[in-house]
Amino acid sequence: MTATLEKVLDQTPAIETKDDRRTITKIVAGQSVTMTPEMADAFGRELDALKEKVIADLGERDATYIRRVIKAQRALEVGGRGLLFAGVLPPAWIAGTAMLAVSKILDNMEIGHNVMHGQYDWMGDPALTGRNFEWDSACPGDQWRHSHNYMHHTHTNIVGMDRDIGYGILRMSEDQRWKPYFLGNPVYAFLLMVLFQYGVALHELETERIRSGEISIADKKETLAGIWNKVKRQTLKDYVAFPLLAGPFAPWVFAGNMTANLVRNVWSYAIIFCGHFPDGTQEFSVEETENESRGMWYFRQILGSANLTGGKWFHLLSGNLSFQIEHHLFPDIPAFRHAEIAEEVQAICKRYGVPYNTGPLPKQFASVVRKIVKLALP
Repeated sequence: MTATLEKVLDQTPAIETKDDRRTITKIVAGQSVTMTPEMADAFGRELDALKEKVIADLGERDATYIRRVIKAQRALEVGGRGLLFAGVLPPAWIAGTAMLAVSKILDNMEIGHNVMHGQYDWMGDPALTGRNFEWDSACPGDQWRHSHNYMHHTHTNIVGMDRDIGYGILRMSEDQRWKPYFLGNPVYAFLLMVLFQYGVALHELETERIRSGEISIADKKETLAGIWNKVKRQTLKDYVAFPLLAGPFAPWVFAGNMTANLVRNVWSYAIIFCGHFPDGTQEFSVEETENESRGMWYFRQILGSANLTGGKWFHLLSGNLSFQIEHHLFPDIPAFRHAEIAEEVQAICKRYGVPYNTGPLPKQFASVVRKIVKLALP
């Protein structure tokens, strides 16, 4: 367990003691929020201690949890696909589609996303090793590990470095220079929502750099090949192989698979956007994050994230990304543990005057939609 602790703590920057560290001040909901270097060091030590406490407690309970979720996901997928073979009967089609949609949500949110963060590497189970895991999504796992685990979680909400600010498609910050292209912000956002797995798949392609002429499509030949191979495999599985197995019931299986993918896409989009872009979340400049200590890194993660309130099943189906703040603080701790430490994180934030953004899904999503529409304009 000591090796595991060292591995996890290595994921975030060490606390610096340089004299040129910055005091950061942000305006959140009309209130000034300040973090000095000295405050940040103490803030970082408290959060590090909380992290160490959780890691020291990892064990059989965590292993049992993830294995039960995987077992449930597989049962839902098998049951859902089986019912779709009888999809000519409306109740069977509805039940099969719902079960398949939930299985895909679990596979992406609570299993794939979290396993690929290395949350269960300490178990030594090859099937749960983050660097090898592949999920039921058009996005290749190795590309996700770079664009999400490294680029996004390292440079969270740093304009010009975190490509998750708008996914190379949208304008989601006033610090992003406006262009006439962004008049289509609401349309792009809707298309990204319904086609979310493909939007995520194209993330590593860096389309905004291609549009600007900074790089050419030829420079992304290897990336494009990886995307094509994964999209082709997913398409053949959902829209060719399973419908053909259904024989005369192929149209119902095809429609069920498409609907399940749509439900998963919309749900994933809503959870992820509500964790990153609702009212109160902050962006940072490159200059603000120079010589950043671990405490300041924690400060940025909290101000750049937002939580969602809900019950046990809501948190499970969100992959516990409803605790986006805790996830950004400790991305490689098993996600179901985030609910257990949320109150302690909130208490630490309160002591240091750091806002803790949380609210119900409808409220957070409404503020995201307002932001998308507002930022379509100069």
